[in-house]
Amino acid sequence: MKKHSLLGVFQSKGRLTNEANSRFRSPFQRDRDRIVHSASFRRLKHKTQVFVNTEGDHYRTRITHSIEVAQIARSIAKFLKLNEDLAETLSLAHDMGHTPFGHAGEDALNECMNDHGGFDHNLQTLRIVMFLENKYFKFDGLNLTIETLEGLLKHNGPVENLSLVNRLIGLKSFKKKIVFNSYPSLEAQISSISDDIAYNNHDIQDGINAKLFKLEDLTEIDFFKSIYVKYKKKINKTNYKIATYQIIRDSIDLMIRDLLNNTQKNLKNNKITSFKKVTKTDCLLVGFSKKLIKSEKEIKLFLKDKMYNNKNVYEKNQKGKMIIKKLFKIINANPRKFISKDQLTKNKFRAISDFISGMTDRYAINLYNKNK
Repeated sequence: MKKHSLLGVFQSKGRLTNEANSRFRSPFQRDRDRIVHSASFRRLKHKTQVFVNTEGDHYRTRITHSIEVAQIARSIAKFLKLNEDLAETLSLAHDMGHTPFGHAGEDALNECMNDHGGFDHNLQTLRIVMFLENKYFKFDGLNLTIETLEGLLKHNGPVENLSLVNRLIGLKSFKKKIVFNSYPSLEAQISSISDDIAYNNHDIQDGINAKLFKLEDLTEIDFFKSIYVKYKKKINKTNYKIATYQIIRDSIDLMIRDLLNNTQKNLKNNKITSFKKVTKTDCLLVGFSKKLIKSEKEIKLFLKDKMYNNKNVYEKNQKGKMIIKKLFKIINANPRKFISKDQLTKNKFRAISDFISGMTDRYAINLYNKNK
């Protein structure tokens, strides 16, 4: 295989606040370590992926999901001879801005903030790493590298809504070190698609474990039908869980193989020979084949029907939304009881949003029960 090291990010442009480099770790390893040691990352262990954290110990949470995304991203980056540390860092950080109660919580908080700038979990991740995680004397936030900030900002490609970024972050905060309209690094693209691979497959696994649907139901999806047929005769009551693990492993493997083959074709067809050419493209280069894109849509429709719209899951999500909205009203009525004067002085509603979005499911439930 041709070595693609020129396509990856191997030299950092530095940080928003200058720091001396480490003799022992690369800038991206330091970014990763700062994320892993942050309070916001630790809180992800008690934040909903699909099932509210109080439902059981074996369902995925935001932290287990983030670790799984990082593992997939690192494997892909290594094969393509890209920067594994940057791909891993972006994957570990990508969900730090999520509210309690998953996307239902995000929708509720965005409704509450509708007249005050809105809420977006991707941009909230940037608020956390740039302003809210305070552990250093010299700067606010974690002072991550430009490449990590850019990868988090360009979650799905070039920034299209600069006004939203300006409201939630402030364009001046980037000190003119980010090019907003260019495509992200290959490592950032890998992190984004690794997120899709992880949650599509692991939501299916969690859904089977929660008995929302059966392993056999996967044959409704063409992509899973051929995988299931391979093991159909071996599956019985005693090895049902093992069969589930095996089918999910096979699925992830097939998706990654398709991704690697298609990405290499994209690089060749677009004549990408340097990192500079990556940023000047007019499309994402890391992606699935047309066949797998179709399969992914089928998987998402299946999960929406069988899992996300399941009555029990829906009711839990609605309760989560109600808690977020009630907490917003409670805190807004007496903000000084919950938030420091310094934070409230800057922007009261944004401070309330930061406070609520940083809560774990359990903390939000307990605070609501104490104040309702």
